[in-house]
Amino acid sequence: MISGILGTKIGMTHLFTEEGKMVPVTVIQAGPVYVTQVKTEETDGYNAVQVGFGEAKEKHLTFPKYGHLKKAGLDKNLRTLTEFRVSETAGIELGQEFKADLFEEGEKITVTGKSKGRGFAGGVKRYHFKGQHMTHGYMTHRRPLSSGATGPQRVFKGIRKPGHMGDATVTQKGLKVVKVDAERNLILVDGSVAGPNGALVVINKVAR
Repeated sequence: MISGILGTKIGMTHLFTEEGKMVPVTVIQAGPVYVTQVKTEETDGYNAVQVGFGEAKEKHLTFPKYGHLKKAGLDKNLRTLTEFRVSETAGIELGQEFKADLFEEGEKITVTGKSKGRGFAGGVKRYHFKGQHMTHGYMTHRRPLSSGATGPQRVFKGIRKPGHMGDATVTQKGLKVVKVDAERNLILVDGSVAGPNGALVVINKVAR
């Protein structure tokens, strides 16, 4: 059994518990994913299962990827390939399908996605700097000013300055599955998940 699945972020909504408490949730279209390669210690040095997700037009596939999918016996043109490490590959076959019922309600998970790109941002927006006075005569306002000590004659790594904001891979930990709709392949996760609606996300089980 694989430890994770790929999906598409649909959006956010909320549910009410039996106690009447409102719980914000993120709806994820999880799977189906198809096994495209099985790696073993004998052939590759480690055990892993490669799966494919999301259909693509044939003209958008490279020739090696097209041949790789046909070798797996799949008649679908899959857009994204990702592998998950497993302890053993017994019972997993090429072309096997995994859906949202891979997860159970209340199960702890992590969700990895790419955050929204904000372009080039200043220190106030990027790091929530307070800024300076906005009164007449004061000329600093939102500028970052000093970059550090003058002795070293360089800027130290990691200093918080204006720059590219967002568009980074973010792994959200401490999440759990609130509800699983196996018929529609939907997983409802408590809280928010990085990325815009329609973005690709990876859901992983938390090792116990």
